[in-house]
Amino acid sequence: MTQIKAQQQQRDAMLAQLGALAQERQHLETLQQQLEQKQMEWLAVRQQQLVYHELAHAFGRKGIQAMMIENLLPQLEAETNHILGKLSGHQMHIRFATQRTSKRHQQKLIDTLDILIADTHGTRPYETYSGGEAFRVNFAIRLALARLLAQRSGVALQLLIIDEGFGSQDQQGCDRLIAAINAIAADFACILAVTHVPHFKEAFQTRIEIAKTEAGSQLELVT
Repeated sequence: MTQIKAQQQQRDAMLAQLGALAQERQHLETLQQQLEQKQMEWLAVRQQQLVYHELAHAFGRKGIQAMMIENLLPQLEAETNHILGKLSGHQMHIRFATQRTSKRHQQKLIDTLDILIADTHGTRPYETYSGGEAFRVNFAIRLALARLLAQRSGVALQLLIIDEGFGSQDQQGCDRLIAAINAIAADFACILAVTHVPHFKEAFQTRIEIAKTEAGSQLELVT
């Protein structure tokens, strides 16, 4: 009887151990399913991360923006020089540089957007040009950029507003600026120039003259 009882106890212990192992196996199977689910989720997140990384690169400074700039710059440069030639008697020229040599590593090229300006004395920094010369460069770039943006949007650029800046021009520079405005006048429905320079003002037949009086500002249309 003692032997039978011992065998029964051993059997019960083995059954209990078997039940525990079965429960543990079920737990491991559940964990395996959860692991596979997490791996699938990780792969999906990883794929999404790669997509976002590609999108960030594409819409970043070195992606679509850089490609658009590279495609636009030659046309912008040509249009700017066309206008600048009229303003400077074909004495000034600009070039857009998108790469330059690194100061630390001479063999390395870095991305940039430098505006190189040249005249009869050669290429020199923007800061060395007079106020009148700098105004002509700025005017040519802004007008060229406005015209290109209008072309790309498919909408005609009807109105051009030029607000001051003429006081920095000498007589010859002012005459060239007037000639340049007249040369592009056909491209606009209206050109509005704001100025205090009498010589520049007299170049236009239709004017809105504003005079300050004790009663306030008075407007007069001169045609």
